[in-house]
Amino acid sequence: MRDPLAKPNIILINCDDLGHGDLGCYGSTLNSTPRIDRLAAEGIRFTNFYMASPVCSPSRAAMLTGSYPLRVGIPAVLFPSSSIGLSPSENTIASILKEVGYKTKLIGKWHLGDQPEFLPTRHGFEEYFGIPYSNDMGVMKNPRREFPPLPLMENETVREQQPVQEELTDRYTQEALSFIEEHQREPFFLYFAHMHVHRPVLVAKRFVEMSQNGRYGAAVEAIDWSVGEIMDQLSDLGIDENTIVIFTSDNGSIGGSNMPLRGMKNSTWEGGMKLPCIIRWPSQVKANSENASIVTSLDFLPTIAAITKYKLSPDRVIDGRNIQAILFDREDESPRRAFFYYLRSTLCAVRSGKWKLHVVRVEQQGNKTIKNHDVLELYDLNNDPGEQIDLSAEYPDVISELQALLDECRVDLGDDARDLIGINCRLPGRVDTPTTLTNLESSSPIYWAEYDTDEYG
Repeated sequence: MRDPLAKPNIILINCDDLGHGDLGCYGSTLNSTPRIDRLAAEGIRFTNFYMASPVCSPSRAAMLTGSYPLRVGIPAVLFPSSSIGLSPSENTIASILKEVGYKTKLIGKWHLGDQPEFLPTRHGFEEYFGIPYSNDMGVMKNPRREFPPLPLMENETVREQQPVQEELTDRYTQEALSFIEEHQREPFFLYFAHMHVHRPVLVAKRFVEMSQNGRYGAAVEAIDWSVGEIMDQLSDLGIDENTIVIFTSDNGSIGGSNMPLRGMKNSTWEGGMKLPCIIRWPSQVKANSENASIVTSLDFLPTIAAITKYKLSPDRVIDGRNIQAILFDREDESPRRAFFYYLRSTLCAVRSGKWKLHVVRVEQQGNKTIKNHDVLELYDLNNDPGEQIDLSAEYPDVISELQALLDECRVDLGDDARDLIGINCRLPGRVDTPTTLTNLESSSPIYWAEYDTDEYG
C-alpha cells in the first residue's frame, strides 16, 4: 500500500466541445450523465469557470501552461503538419509533475503541434496514445479541406492510419485503466483528452441505442460511461481517496447545449468560453459544494504545483492563480482582478467581478477573420448570464475602469484589433520543413463507412 500522505494522483479529463449545459449537474434534461453528476456530488462544482479560448489548440495550450494563448504563441487552431507548435521550453502540468516524481501519460487529443519537436513526449508526458489533432482532420466524405489520414499514435510512432472512431473511447478508456493499475503504487498524472463530442460525432452503437438525444447525446453518455469506469477502478484499487479528479471541456459546444449562456464555440460570448468544471478529492475538497468564484483553466498549473510542492520559477510569467483557498478553505472570492476574452489574437472582452465589457465583435468565415467591429456593450453577468441586457449607457464609470484593464492587457499580450504586439509574449516552437505523419494516397480504400453520413450529431 502507498503512504497515505504521499503526493496525490491527478487525473485531468478534458472533453472536446462539450457545452455548459450538456451535463445533468449543469441543467441538461436531454443527456444522461449519472457518473459525472455523482462526481459533482462528491466534489466541487464551479459555476464561473472559464477556458482561455473558445477554440481547441489555444484552449489546451493555456490549460497546460497556465498562460494565456498569446503568451505562449498559440492563439489559433493548429492543423496537420503546421510549422509551429507549443515550444518545448514551456513548462506544462506534465513536465513539472514529472520533475517531482510522477508517472505521466496523455490519452487522446493533443492538438499543440504534430512535428516531433512538439509532441506530448517532448512536454513531460512519458507516454502518449491518441490522435494529435481533431478527429475531423483526416479523410472524410465531402471534406471542407483535404487532409491526410488520421494518425493514431503511440508515443512518437504512428500505429494506425484512419482508426475506427467509434471504437476510440473504448480503447482510450482501456488505456487509462491499464495505466492506473500499473502505477497505483506511485504518484501518477493522467491527462485524458476525449474525442467526444467534436464533430463528426462517431460513437459506439451501444450508446446510440440508449440515447434520448441522438448521436450527440450518445457521445456525452460515452464520456459518462468512461468516467464511471475510471472512478470504479480507483475505488477497487483503494486509491480514490488520494486521487484528484478534474473534469472539464475545452470550449463551448456546436450542436449541443451552452444554456443558459449566449453564443457557442468560436465566439467570446459566455457560451464559447464558460464551461463545466468539477474537482473531486475526497477528505480534502468538501463534497456537494458549489463555488461562484471566477476561476479558469489557467489556474490548474499553479494550483497543482502548490499541492505537489513544485516551486515555479518567478522569472517566467504565467497568468494562472493558486486556488487552493477556494478548494480547501471554501473561500468565495475571485483570485484575479480580470479575465480577458481573446478570439485568436484579438482582444474582444473583459470580465471583472460581475461586469463584462465587449469591445470587439469578430466577423469570421471558418477560421479566418473577415472584419472586426468595434462595439461597447456592458453586461451584469450575475443577473444576466445570457448577456441580453446592455447596460453601457447606465454605467460609464464601470466602462472606464474596464477599458483601463483592457489597455493594460493590450500592452502585455497584444491585440490584433489595435495592431499591438504584447511585450510579454513568448515565441512558439517552429520548424522549417514540417512533414505529414501519414501519407496514404486518396485513391486508397480509406473512405470508411463511418464517414458516409450527413448526420454529424
